[in-house]
This record gives sequence, structure tokens and C-alpha cells, in this order.
Amino acid sequence: MSTEKLDALQTITTRAERILILPHNDPDPDAIGSAVALRYLMANWTKAQITIGYRGLIGPAENKALVSYLDTPLQRLSRADIAPPVTIALVDTQPASGNSPVKQFGGETIVIDHHPWHADSARAGYVDVRPEIGSTSTILVEYFRTAGIDPPPSIATALFYGIKSDTMGLGRSATPADIEAYAFLVPRIDSQSLFEIERAQVAPAYFLSLVDAVRGARIYRDVLIVYLGWMKYPDLAAEIADWFLRLKGIQWVICLGAYKDNLYVAIRSRHPAGGAGRLAQVAVGSEGTAGGHSRMAGGQILLKGRGPEKLAYQVGLAILADFKIDPEETQRALL
Repeated sequence: MSTEKLDALQTITTRAERILILPHNDPDPDAIGSAVALRYLMANWTKAQITIGYRGLIGPAENKALVSYLDTPLQRLSRADIAPPVTIALVDTQPASGNSPVKQFGGETIVIDHHPWHADSARAGYVDVRPEIGSTSTILVEYFRTAGIDPPPSIATALFYGIKSDTMGLGRSATPADIEAYAFLVPRIDSQSLFEIERAQVAPAYFLSLVDAVRGARIYRDVLIVYLGWMKYPDLAAEIADWFLRLKGIQWVICLGAYKDNLYVAIRSRHPAGGAGRLAQVAVGSEGTAGGHSRMAGGQILLKGRGPEKLAYQVGLAILADFKIDPEETQRALL
């Protein structure tokens, strides 16, 4: 990373009266780690008030444990938070991406992300979007190193967990930059706390969800599709998709579930050619928003009063048609 890029970020930061850092809705470890890291960096450059807001839900037990370990730095987003004058910094998301907490911005805007490019990001005052990188946390590590600032153990731990979770321990979509950042953080993390975060206890309902998922899963050649029904939190679809990808003989997992007004789609792939991001676009069509990388992707479709089960069935048919798979000829249950 060039010092000119860092100087540009520092300049827009020092001009701000108030800064609001926003990860995507339902922030995951990469979004949480990136947000707290950016706040720590900015605090070195400005005396402006810096807060981290989110709109959505922190659902998985591990994510809640991470936020608790960091002393609960995220606050629920309100209209007052985004009232000007405020400089908004989006991390691990982009404007109009579907999971962004705000669509329109006042004042100067910062966008730092590793997901595919969205055209609306071009309106931001500072943009660092690198879809070739495995995690946004990796980008923040580069900022620390370029600035010559050593992250404290809590920030290092959050960044490390962000990289680890998004790349599945460097096994999925990891690049040399991710590996280098990972190695940089290893001697700086709070390993005991990370152990506790990753093994956070879960409610009995989580295991019941796993049981229901196994019972409901259907296999079509090397494609597994499962509809979870109504979920306790939207990240459950991604959690179970990751879990099913370990099933022998499966190259693709499509996990669908409803939460509030949306049908969520989580796609995972271990196919050498990848293509999860493209398949997510096939899944949502023109009705929803989607994004992702070669091995992992997701999307959401507004229910608009429709029954989620029927909509999930239609999404499944669209995906099977894209694979040129006849569901009647190939369908089998997992159990």
C-alpha cells in the first residue's frame, strides 16, 4: 500500500467533525474487526468523535463473543447518527450493495471493502475497494503497517479472526496479502481470548436448526440445497452452508432461509472453477441484491408478502436450471 493512499485517508479524516463507521448489516467478524481497527487508526489522526454503528443483528454466538471481548464498541444505528455534519466510513460493504445500512450520504464518504465493485462507490471521497483480497481485515492490516502503528492485542485479535473467518483459515479465497497479514498478526493476538471466542457456547435452538437442516437437505448430483424456514438471525444460512460444504461428494451448497422481510441465500463452493458470486446473481435475479467471490457468496430477496417457502423453491429451481440439472431425476434426501 502506498503512503499517498494512506495520506489521502488521513486528510479526509482530519477534516471531519464527526465520524460514523458503518460495517454491513448483521456484521460478521471481518466487518467487526475492520470497523474497530479503522476507529483505532483514525483516533491517532483526529480529535473528532468516532462511533461505530450497525443496523441489523449480531446473531452467531462467536460474533457476540467477539463484540463482548472488544467491550461492545458497536451501537445500534439511529437517524440522529447519520444526520450531517458527519463523515461516514463504510467498511466491508459499499453503497447500494444490498447489505449496506445507508443508501445515500451527506458530506464526505469513505469506502473500504473487499467485495466486488459497486458503481455507487465512485461517489465517495475516499475509496479502497479490492475484490481480489480475501478479507477487508487484510486491507486494514496494510494501513497499520504503512502508518507504522502497531495494533494492540485486542485489535490484532479482531483482525486476525476477521481474516481467519472470511478465508476459513486461509483455505478459501486467500491471497498472498491475506497470508502476509495473517503472519504479521500471529505474534500480536490474544490467543486465549480467541480460543474462547471461537468456541462460544450456543443455545439449544442452534442444534435443533442443524437437525432440521439435515432432515430438509436435498442433493442433486453434487449440489446440496436446503431451506431453513424462518431463522433466528440471518447469518444462520451462511453458518449452515459452511457446515454442509464438508459433506463428501458435494461441490455446491445453497442454503436459504427467511428473516423478517427477506429471503436470504448463502452459497458455498469447493468447485475448482468457483463461480459462487455469479450463481448468487442467478439466485436473486432482478428481484434482489447479491455479491460475493468465487467460493462464497450471498444475497437477499424482499418477500413482499410472499410465502418464503414457495420463493425458496423457485430460487432452487432457477439454480438447478443454471446447472442443467433435472430435479425430478436426481433429487435425493441426505437421510
